[in-house]
Amino acid sequence: TRFGLVFAKRPPVERVFKAGASNDTFVIPPGAPSHPVDASITLQADCKLISMRPHMHLRGKSMEFRAVYPTGEKELLLRVPRYDFNWQWDYVLESPKPLPKGTRIEVSGTFDNSANNPANPDPVAAVRWGDQTWEEMLTGQVELAIDAKARRQDVLPVTRVGSSNRR
Repeated sequence: TRFGLVFAKRPPVERVFKAGASNDTFVIPPGAPSHPVDASITLQADCKLISMRPHMHLRGKSMEFRAVYPTGEKELLLRVPRYDFNWQWDYVLESPKPLPKGTRIEVSGTFDNSANNPANPDPVAAVRWGDQTWEEMLTGQVELAIDAKARRQDVLPVTRVGSSNRR
């Protein structure tokens, strides 16, 4: 085993971290063919959006990411109309997107808990948040760049478990 180190010639100007807009309080009814679940996070400092990654389990059907700016303007950032648990991609932007303080990142997912979903392990079960694939998740992961001197908790303050800003 080998590894190499490259030392920077100057201090970094940005730091990058991942965060997620999650909802862990939903219940997907038995047989529901298109059940919506939403989550959001609000940025408390200026930053740049680098990438997005939708995450759901076997009943995941579709997901969207939107930015709601402090002005009230909305922008669709990513639409995944046919989510597939077996193909979880990081969607990296061609160039980082500046997001001002106060921007809300909204995530909307749709779940198919019907018998028409061939991946559904149990269409007669009510489904809640859980780590196993027979349970479900809704997490819209984002990769953000901030000033190197800023702290992650200045952008997304730590909140209690059960909220949309999980740690």
